[in-house]
Amino acid sequence: MHFSKTYAQLLLTLPPELRQSAIQYRQLKKIINQIVAELNALGLSPDVLQKVLQPPPPPQADEDSGKGKQKETNDDHARARIVYEFTTVADHVEPRLRLRLQSDDLPPSDAPGPSSAPSPSEVTVSLPIPPDVIRTALGSSSFSDSQEATESTDDQLAPVDPSALPSELVIPLVSDANFFRTLTEALNSLAAYLVTKRAEFETTLRSLSHDITAVAKPSSSTSSFHPHSPFSSDPANISVTSHSLAISSRSDLDTWRQIFQLYMEADIFQGHQERFRGERDVEDAEARLQAFTAELNERISKGALKLRVKQSRVALQTFMELNTFILDLRKFQYVTAEATRKILKKHAKRTALPLAPDLTSPFVVRPDSTDTALVLSRSSARSSEALSLSLLLVQALTETLLPIIPHIDDYSCVICTSLAFKPIRLRCRHLFCVRCLVKLQKRGEEHCPICRAPTVLAADRSNVDWALLNFMKDWFPVEAKKKLQQNEREAAEEEMKELGLDVRGCVVM
Repeated sequence: MHFSKTYAQLLLTLPPELRQSAIQYRQLKKIINQIVAELNALGLSPDVLQKVLQPPPPPQADEDSGKGKQKETNDDHARARIVYEFTTVADHVEPRLRLRLQSDDLPPSDAPGPSSAPSPSEVTVSLPIPPDVIRTALGSSSFSDSQEATESTDDQLAPVDPSALPSELVIPLVSDANFFRTLTEALNSLAAYLVTKRAEFETTLRSLSHDITAVAKPSSSTSSFHPHSPFSSDPANISVTSHSLAISSRSDLDTWRQIFQLYMEADIFQGHQERFRGERDVEDAEARLQAFTAELNERISKGALKLRVKQSRVALQTFMELNTFILDLRKFQYVTAEATRKILKKHAKRTALPLAPDLTSPFVVRPDSTDTALVLSRSSARSSEALSLSLLLVQALTETLLPIIPHIDDYSCVICTSLAFKPIRLRCRHLFCVRCLVKLQKRGEEHCPICRAPTVLAADRSNVDWALLNFMKDWFPVEAKKKLQQNEREAAEEEMKELGLDVRGCVVM
């Protein structure tokens, strides 16, 4: 299947607003046909250009270096040079052919020429130019020096007078200029459209963050929570009541924590694992997003995830729409880059003109940019610091939404790997839950398990981190309640063992 048909089918899978901003691939193909017709009219058919513009073999030096140098000088005196170059005019580029004639006589058509190293913006070779091409150029080109061309019908038929030739002939390529102008205008228009979509995305993201913050309130926002401090209250009287550990019926804190946990585990758009890191391709990202959506819907249907607040259901729908937009943008980014690459390759193949300078993708941005504009410089596209727009939106989404709800792994005990409740902070500043620390002290362990500092046996009630304890009660009510019950059960079992009673063998008659 031709790429133009594949391109059209891929665009049909995207939203209409993205589809309307796509590059007109078929229109550019028609302009390429016009370029070929224009070159043929100038006597510069692709076959001729293929012979003239192809790099020549390197010159072979003679055994006598002096003879070799003299031979190169004579060849350079007897050759013409053709250059395919781009000039900047106003806000666009205009391609043209420059014929640099370096001889007083026309060179023979089969004479070899020395090599010439191409510069980044032009391709220059020293090869013979056919006489009919020069005749055509004299009638259709401009001159780079002050010489004037004489227009005569006899000159079209008479042999070319070498003495009448200017030093340089410039042949403007009108259709070729139209091709690059059309392509550049399409990319610039697309870049302006994506700037607007990025601003809309960030506005929606900020609004969504406020909505999730409102529906995922901690217990202090919905109950009579009073912070405790060792300076204003007796630490011995600090206790965790069942009321302060209860989840309010007007809060979806635990639900959103589970949603974000599933989202991080899915790694939809960017891998963070050891076996794969970096931006995922379109197919992998789409499959992961579908799997995440299916898992989320299944848990909601089974009641494992309960959205108690109506605003949470609206926020979840917005959250999924933002992820869908990122996926559509990733697809659009792929098809646009592929269409640009293929149309430039087709241009070079059909016209025999060298590949043009790289056109920057409109999806490249600078991470340190202070505005929302997209960077359209060639250097940024090749820079390792450059980011694709879709990846930048993914980072904005995760950095804005995920920190709203604290993650339990950031407040876990390194020994039991569960919530560090009640938290004991040693003099070395490392944190453990109270039960794990008590076990260490009963075994006579003196050194901190992390830094090996002798701080374990010196810990007492003054090492309780009361501020962190209140934070855990506030943001992890379910986990704190479970850990409290577990601590009480383990403490009771240890007391029974100290009394010489077997808890498992105790039967109440």
